[in-house]
Amino acid sequence: MRNVSIIGAGLTPFGERWDTSFRELVYEAATAAIADSKVEGKDIQAIYGGTMAPGRLIGQEHIGALIADQLGLNPIPSVRLEAACASGGVALRQAYLSVASGAHDIVAVGGVEKMTEVSTEEVSTALGGAGDQEWELFLGATFPAIYALMARRHMHEFGTTEEQLALCSVKNHANAVHNPFAQYRNAVSVEDVMDSGYIASPLKLLDCSPITDGAAALILCASEKAKHYTDTPVEILASAQASDTLALANRRTLTGLDATVVAAKEAFKQARLQPKDIHVAEVHDCFSIAEVMAIEDLGFYAKGKGGKAVQDGETQLNSKLSVNTSGGLKACGHPVGATGIKQAAEVTWQLQQKAGKRQVSTCDIGLTHNVGGSGATAVVHLFKRGD
Repeated sequence: MRNVSIIGAGLTPFGERWDTSFRELVYEAATAAIADSKVEGKDIQAIYGGTMAPGRLIGQEHIGALIADQLGLNPIPSVRLEAACASGGVALRQAYLSVASGAHDIVAVGGVEKMTEVSTEEVSTALGGAGDQEWELFLGATFPAIYALMARRHMHEFGTTEEQLALCSVKNHANAVHNPFAQYRNAVSVEDVMDSGYIASPLKLLDCSPITDGAAALILCASEKAKHYTDTPVEILASAQASDTLALANRRTLTGLDATVVAAKEAFKQARLQPKDIHVAEVHDCFSIAEVMAIEDLGFYAKGKGGKAVQDGETQLNSKLSVNTSGGLKACGHPVGATGIKQAAEVTWQLQQKAGKRQVSTCDIGLTHNVGGSGATAVVHLFKRGD
């Protein structure tokens, strides 16, 4: 297996992009990544695109072909990857493996979702299909309810509080203030979160990630050739993926995601690193409880200690571990297919010292954590600044 590096990253602004189509989002992110990498279109040998539900959200399938067509990159192979909200992370993993295996030298990988073309109810139904349609969604259990069950159990077993959950949102909004791509660049207080109204108790409106349009893209290259294109390549040290049951009722536990635990252990094993070596982490905070569970399942904190760590400020920018410097899914936004790629773009910019006012002062190694559904898929990547 060859070493693989990121040589370019591009992102669209996240938000309600009423004036921008799905294909225009693809073009916007991809051309930014290509320009950043200084490659030419003819240099790209394959495309990997992550998107969850374009058929339901905009009536468009055959997305691999659409991406290649829109970018003028025919006839190279172009593939769509789907793993619910982990579609971007899975696309990154497949792109990484294609270069690591020697099948390709330079590939493009991206993620995109256009979610505002339909009603909130239709979006909820589309997203609900990422869980067990027969045993959860059909019975009314949408994702806020599912994650609320996890939150209640975590609170029962470990004493986690609603205020600790709220502090995740407060931190992530504070980071998003300095992110020009973020959907919500406004600070919020604990009181704002607590007063925002219950969606599914104990989760309130400001505990939940929004409905978002957006796209993100990366250019990957064999590390041995990366310095031909950039002085600041970012090497992918590890790529790991794991699965769990689709329905929450069949899980071993409700207070964590076993798929995250397995993927994280494999990633750290591949990279010969430990959680204490990580300086910046983009974790999947679709709901505030998801961030608390993530920092535990990834090995940064013991099970049940994540809420206290957030309360003590240990996950704030330039604290013990800088978590979700982009603003996370909560404040940067969550165009589901794009999220895994956006996370990698954020870590890339952090390692390249290009993150502006949200820059982590000591930043040599980073992690991304992307989850599909309520945890049936988890993807973990580790990165380091290129030599």
